[in-house]
Amino acid sequence: MASRIDRNSVVETALRLLNEGGLDGLTLRRIAKELDVQAPALYWHFKNKQELLDEMATEIFRRLFRSTLPAGGPGADGRWPSWQEMVRNTCAALRRELLTYRDGGKVVAGTRMTDDSFAAPLELFLSHFTAVGFTLTEAARAWWTAYNYTVGLVIEEQSVHPEPERPEVRDPSYDLDERERRLGATYPLAARAGRTLFGDTEEAFEAGLRIIVAGIEANRLKREGS
Repeated sequence: MASRIDRNSVVETALRLLNEGGLDGLTLRRIAKELDVQAPALYWHFKNKQELLDEMATEIFRRLFRSTLPAGGPGADGRWPSWQEMVRNTCAALRRELLTYRDGGKVVAGTRMTDDSFAAPLELFLSHFTAVGFTLTEAARAWWTAYNYTVGLVIEEQSVHPEPERPEVRDPSYDLDERERRLGATYPLAARAGRTLFGDTEEAFEAGLRIIVAGIEANRLKREGS
């Protein structure tokens, strides 16, 4: 029974089914049915759903690093012109990759990598910071902040637009006109802020990322001037 499938086929199937039913609808039983095996066959490869999610998240990052960041950067030497551009480009690439999977942000949040494929890209990212004077601690915190901002925003963004194949579709809970009607009389500022918070998610991401980059730079300059 177990010889009919392997870890890769289980993960590929799980990622495909993720886009059909989201994270809540992804079960080992559903995956086994799709693979035409009994559910216990999956336990040869994954002890539980969390182990599968860890492998799914790792595969998402492998694909990101292979397809979007093949040499680490756009320059001939495989590097970005500046650490600021590195942060902007890599976070934008991460967001794009996560948005191709329904609940992609939730899948990678809090999961553990199952191999060391993340280490080479991380080494490259950190080197952009340390090359211009960041300490390793500052570099790690800067990257971790930008990374977590991106993943967290994607989770929120996918609550608003849950279907990756139809990004124009908005969850009814985020109807901006209805939100303003409901809140406007009592909470006028909160009502109008919805247009910024849940309107153009692309613009919201870029604006937030600019704040992150500016904060990283301000914190470094403050340390150097002290």
